[in-house]
Amino acid sequence: MPDIEIDNQTAASFEQWANLFSSHKAFSHPSELHGGLCGRLAAGSRMDARDWLALVCEQMGLPESAPEESVDLKEFMTRAYDQTLELLKASDMSFQPLMPDDDYALEQRLEALSCWVRGFLEGLALSAGASLGEAPEEIREVIGDMVAISQVADQEEEGGEESEQQLLEIVEYVRLGALSVFTEFNPPESASSKQPTLH
Repeated sequence: MPDIEIDNQTAASFEQWANLFSSHKAFSHPSELHGGLCGRLAAGSRMDARDWLALVCEQMGLPESAPEESVDLKEFMTRAYDQTLELLKASDMSFQPLMPDDDYALEQRLEALSCWVRGFLEGLALSAGASLGEAPEEIREVIGDMVAISQVADQEEEGGEESEQQLLEIVEYVRLGALSVFTEFNPPESASSKQPTLH
């Protein structure tokens, strides 16, 4: 199995995640795992390498020993965790939800969006718990909108330029919404209190 390289300066692409999932015969969607990670991080939760890799195995339907047996899985997912956290914290707001590009059919991108948002909401609920109810109204509104968006893939889509534009706008709303939630639950870190990465 070939190693899947990630440029440390850029986020891993959907293609790389999809290839990894395919090579391990995972039954889940890459966007859902990425969304779940983002939801947990946005809620202020942090995981050590063991807990994160255990979650990866659970989501992908793999035995817990898989990261030790597969160097590419362990390295890819360890870097993916660190990259995702850094992008959520980045001042240039360069974070992006893990989505296929526009070479993919509209329905595939809708499915990925729905999976990502479902994962995000689940991770957020598991990690933030009751504190979500105490969040500012605008954050609760964003979360409510995401619940509606998570069901978007169940709707019949006709395609065409209008649908393409709507999808772009929804993805951008989700992107900014995730960053808003992250900002709400993650106060800026001082230089001395920065969280260690998984390495």
